[in-house]
Amino acid sequence: MSAEITLFVNPTAGSGRAAHAAQPAASALRGAGFSVRTVVGGDAPDALARLRTAVREGTGAVIAVGGDGMVSLALQALAGTLVPLGVVAVGTGNDFARAMGLPVREPARAGRLAAEALKEGRIREIDLGRVGGDGAGDGAGGTWYGTVLCSGFDSRVNDRGNRMRLPLGRFKYDLAMALELAAFRPFPYRITLDGGPVLETEATLVAVGNGTSYGGGMRICADAVPDDGLFDVTVVGDCSRTTLLKVFPRVYKGTHLDHPKVTVHRAAQVTLEAAGITAYADGEPLGPLPVSARCVPGALRLLA
Repeated sequence: MSAEITLFVNPTAGSGRAAHAAQPAASALRGAGFSVRTVVGGDAPDALARLRTAVREGTGAVIAVGGDGMVSLALQALAGTLVPLGVVAVGTGNDFARAMGLPVREPARAGRLAAEALKEGRIREIDLGRVGGDGAGDGAGGTWYGTVLCSGFDSRVNDRGNRMRLPLGRFKYDLAMALELAAFRPFPYRITLDGGPVLETEATLVAVGNGTSYGGGMRICADAVPDDGLFDVTVVGDCSRTTLLKVFPRVYKGTHLDHPKVTVHRAAQVTLEAAGITAYADGEPLGPLPVSARCVPGALRLLA
């Protein structure tokens, strides 16, 4: 393993927390005997291009400092390679770190744990979801994700929230949710699991989980395991606004899964078809349905 470690930093994540969080992480790594190189991009494509260059040139590990967006970028460069990923989670949602049992908003502790994992060789191989593309690594096409691919009511809330300039922060998505509820209707889906027969159903949303949560701790796929080679596919069926309002708060504890309108399937490959819905993965837009996702076992080496 190279003694040089790459810090992949989003200086704007968490209202600037990532820039400060990089300092204790770098100190912990240097204290463990590693040299540290920092990669910061002008925007997301530039940051990813710079990280891919660092991976090609050789690095012992990449430590993503920021939120789920930064982790998502790192996955595009690291999936299918031997370079492990560490996470210093200081963003808004931090669902990847939460799903993997890593510290959240504790940058000094996260930095120490990453340094210890590197010194002791504590590497966990986890699965990733992949949408499109056939290969792995730089230039192979497709998109990797680590937590949840969402579609339906939740993705419509994301769409609306992303178009709103005010209010700021998570209040924006609370308002977007209220506005979407006013226009709420279920969507006719066609769902294919592992190449089997097409399931045609009216659904409020369909989430394809490699990890457990999205949206800052909403455990939509609460029983998902990131190293079992399968997705948990949560289908929230045709329900009224009143039922949705009653069920939705239960998502934070994962207790919604026992509601009669909720069904969970397990599959390694999933195709979703529905009109007028944008899919999101790890909080980032993928594009309109249809999409096909496959679970790729052991696609990422994670500093445990």
